[in-house]
Amino acid sequence: MSTVLVLNASYERLHYVSLPHAVRMLVRQVAVVEEAAEGQPLGAWPRPKVVRLLRYVTMRWRYRSGPSWSRRALLARDGQLCAYCGGRAGTVDHVLPRSRGGGDSWLNTVAACSQCNHRKRDRTPSEAGMPLRAQPYVPSWEQVLGV
Repeated sequence: MSTVLVLNASYERLHYVSLPHAVRMLVRQVAVVEEAAEGQPLGAWPRPKVVRLLRYVTMRWRYRSGPSWSRRALLARDGQLCAYCGGRAGTVDHVLPRSRGGGDSWLNTVAACSQCNHRKRDRTPSEAGMPLRAQPYVPSWEQVLGV
């Protein structure tokens, strides 16, 4: 299933939604298609890649706290670069492994390539002799959304 970018009425990025959700927004007439994808139309609308809301939505939720952790957001934060070798990353590595009490949090996870993730295994970076190229941090909304 593909995802569709949702823009605020002021053209600010808000978030991504599923294609069926975007179609429901079009049917309810709360959004319009800003950019369409190639392919078959969906009823009266072209297949949306980007939709824009017709009314401005205040984003108070964005300013109350930082973004919540997700795999996609973590890879965006690290630029899809491995924290150990600098190669292309596709997996998530826990600095303090889950088996030792580490969890999914911004300060305990980094992007890693599969080779480095496998090599590090269930150890800390110091035990594995694999220093981090950069320390994990909590990103801003702009970093996560790619603004």
